[in-house]
Amino acid sequence: MVERRGGKRIRDWTEGAFARIAFAFFRLLPLDAASALGGWLARSVGPLLGVSKRARLNLRRALPALSDADIESIVRGMWDNLGRVVAEYPHLGDFRLYEPGGRVTVEGFREIVDARAPDTRFIFFSAHFGNWEIATLAATQAGLDVIEIYRAANNPFVDEIINEARGVVGSELVPKGSVAARRAIGALAEGKHICMLVDQKMNDGIPVPFFGRDAMTAPALARLALRYDCVVLPCRVERVRGARFRFVADPPIPLPRSGNTPTDVLQLMTAVNAAVEGWVRRRPEQWFWLHRRWPD
Repeated sequence: MVERRGGKRIRDWTEGAFARIAFAFFRLLPLDAASALGGWLARSVGPLLGVSKRARLNLRRALPALSDADIESIVRGMWDNLGRVVAEYPHLGDFRLYEPGGRVTVEGFREIVDARAPDTRFIFFSAHFGNWEIATLAATQAGLDVIEIYRAANNPFVDEIINEARGVVGSELVPKGSVAARRAIGALAEGKHICMLVDQKMNDGIPVPFFGRDAMTAPALARLALRYDCVVLPCRVERVRGARFRFVADPPIPLPRSGNTPTDVLQLMTAVNAAVEGWVRRRPEQWFWLHRRWPD
């Protein structure tokens, strides 16, 4: 057991050192060059890795009408997008969402937020789609005080590097788990807002339809929204070309109020999953198909 832990720590340290060097290298490059190189490296190597079998399996099950050629094209596109996201992390501070002529076109977000009363509390949700980190930037650069609930990377050294890159976003970072649940309640009580990604499997979640199959889904968003009467806002970051994006806030999802909490939670999370599914169906190459999103 000690030997196994020691071996894992060495692997984690090695991966962390490589990630540190890669981040430093990408930071030296201009943003467009870093994004292009990251995409090229990932799409050249990623489809050859064993983990891509999971992406192909997920695609065949979620979108059975796809041909083998379609699947391979989406897998290459997914790796291209993922490589670009990694290379763009050191440049997150370079994105200015509300400057004219910037890299990100913003649609709907300010109109929806500004139309609400000042004491309105929002839960912004997105998915591992496009460059998902830009979603939280949209909230903080609009002057909102937000906490960002995230899933910590399995490698603590890599997690530290990613969070250092996220430091320029201006949100309070809270890892998923019991700490996040308590902090989310406290933050909403303080009048703050929550940003979260909702497309990862949660073993002790609830089964919610996603691409026609039940996927174990974290119900925290729905429980918080119903308890604190939050506005639930779907936000997607779509890569347009290179390191340029379109950030879109779709209309808020109405809160169900049947009086039966479990029923309302399921209905709300079903609408949340349906929103994410719609994004993915339109641009499947921009979603992270490597997740074990469904039970095998």
